[in-house]
Amino acid sequence: MKIVFFGTPDFATPSLDIINKSKHEIVAVVTAPDKERGRGRKISYTPIKEYAVSNNLKCLQPDKMKDENFIESLKGLNADLFVIVAFKILPRTVFTIPKLGSFNLHGSLLPKYRGAAPIHWAIMNGDKKTGVTTFFLEDKVDTGSIISQSEMPIEDEDNLGTIHDKMSILGSKLVLQTITEIDNENVKLKKQNNELASPAPKIQKELGEIDWAKSAEVIHNLVRGLSPFPAAYFMHNNKKYKIFKSKIVDFISLNIGEINVTKKELFVGCSDKVLQVLEIQLEGRKRMGVEEFLRGYTLKV
Repeated sequence: MKIVFFGTPDFATPSLDIINKSKHEIVAVVTAPDKERGRGRKISYTPIKEYAVSNNLKCLQPDKMKDENFIESLKGLNADLFVIVAFKILPRTVFTIPKLGSFNLHGSLLPKYRGAAPIHWAIMNGDKKTGVTTFFLEDKVDTGSIISQSEMPIEDEDNLGTIHDKMSILGSKLVLQTITEIDNENVKLKKQNNELASPAPKIQKELGEIDWAKSAEVIHNLVRGLSPFPAAYFMHNNKKYKIFKSKIVDFISLNIGEINVTKKELFVGCSDKVLQVLEIQLEGRKRMGVEEFLRGYTLKV
């Protein structure tokens, strides 16, 4: 089949790679425009463009999805299928172009966690499993008919970063499986039950501020769900401290928000148990383990 692939971040790279190495033909890759970054204002490519360039794939980078020249370019490719992984919302004028339709890879077991941040919310809510879903695009975001799904566990030590990486690999396999099913005309669609839907809205930075009056489990899951970015944080003496790794302990007792520091350990009281901070970053400084942090900085108790 002739395929146009839409994607931007590194999450999408394994999916593009597995298609490129299959029997199918990628006639073009669509990704976000180049950006200037850093003090030198050097031009930066998206991870998907970097892959496209290194593999001699045609790359389209429209500023707007509804640009007429872009749409005409897509039509001229005569693609059979559009595959979307970690990309912006496509208008109907785009996703209805290919004769076999357009499908998206989503980082949850739909209809659970519709929205921009499904991995974050699954971990923050303490879920023990998640997964990936492929579905045909419809006008309303993340509501299309399900083609296929794959489950994966969320282990106690997992955080946003580890699940992101494992899910990108699992998702790539499901993408190729879905293409094969469509190519073989072996698709069994399943309508989503809207009554079971739950939102996974974009993460706002304020969400990461820790409320020590909550339970240690809720705070621990917040840390996991936002690590490594944007990271859960707390304010202390007008300074921001980000937490990247923690664990729940019950061998000491502290009041809510009370800090206890030894030479190598840092504990904070929650509403029930105590959170031990394992990796921390003071604003303007580097991320480090707590033992290293305590050798150079003092948290006034």
